[in-house]
Amino acid sequence: MTNVINQAIDEKFALFNADCVDVAKTLPDNSIDFSVYSPPFESLYVFSNSERDMGNSASSADFWQHYRYLIAEMFRAMKPGRLVAVHCMNLPTSKTRDGYIGIKDFRGEIIRSHQAAGFIYHSEVCIWKDPVVAMQRTKALGLLYKQLRKDSAMSRQGIADYLVVLRKPGENPDPVTKTPESHSVDLWQNYASPVWMDVRQTRTLQYMSARESDDERHISPLQLDVIERAIDLWTNPGDLVFTPFLGIGSEAYVALQMGRRACGSELKRSYFDLAVRNCHEAQQAKAGDLFADQES
Repeated sequence: MTNVINQAIDEKFALFNADCVDVAKTLPDNSIDFSVYSPPFESLYVFSNSERDMGNSASSADFWQHYRYLIAEMFRAMKPGRLVAVHCMNLPTSKTRDGYIGIKDFRGEIIRSHQAAGFIYHSEVCIWKDPVVAMQRTKALGLLYKQLRKDSAMSRQGIADYLVVLRKPGENPDPVTKTPESHSVDLWQNYASPVWMDVRQTRTLQYMSARESDDERHISPLQLDVIERAIDLWTNPGDLVFTPFLGIGSEAYVALQMGRRACGSELKRSYFDLAVRNCHEAQQAKAGDLFADQES
């Protein structure tokens, strides 16, 4: 594979320190069972100074041109009837960057771009977020209590997260089946809710793994609750889960812990190294659970 800086390949995972489009191009047709990931939110966060970093785009148009190359490769590599779950949020604008205060329809553009590549808009979940926490972190004008007294026409709600799910057309060659023993009616009703109110925002891999103070911290890690529910609902044991934006390895880590295989790409070397470490730890934890089950 061209432009691979480093790689880690194990029996259950293959991780690449490389551009996600380059990695996706090497995936065989109809080979991926499921994908779950958070894309860069345009230029809201810049993860590196590499020109290959989508978050380092000069403009919104540049970002979407780059991202659509990936979407096209994802469509080719996904198995028919299987799903891609994209974690996202709509993006706040600012007078400095955009010339106005408002919100950009990032979620909608993700849907439209996948549809243009051939995907079917399958479903979505709205994930509740605490507006007080958002106000404390961002000091957004529209969330400030004092704005009510100044001019509440500029007051707004907090910005939710979404898990947008796209399906490749065709009949699924490997049906994902569940049993009443593993998936009760109550569990299904929780999964089927259009709004997940109980996602624990701080339950992320970098928080759960208690990293040393000098370890790399990911700017926006995906909550483990979201990854676990998506993998549980939409995959079988042994399925291959692909994440093009590996980060510190949250999606791959969960896939391995849940008995799936993982493939991922990450451009930033420090994130990649930590992802490899996390995936090895997931493998060790899985092996420990297996031995515990055999002894009990």
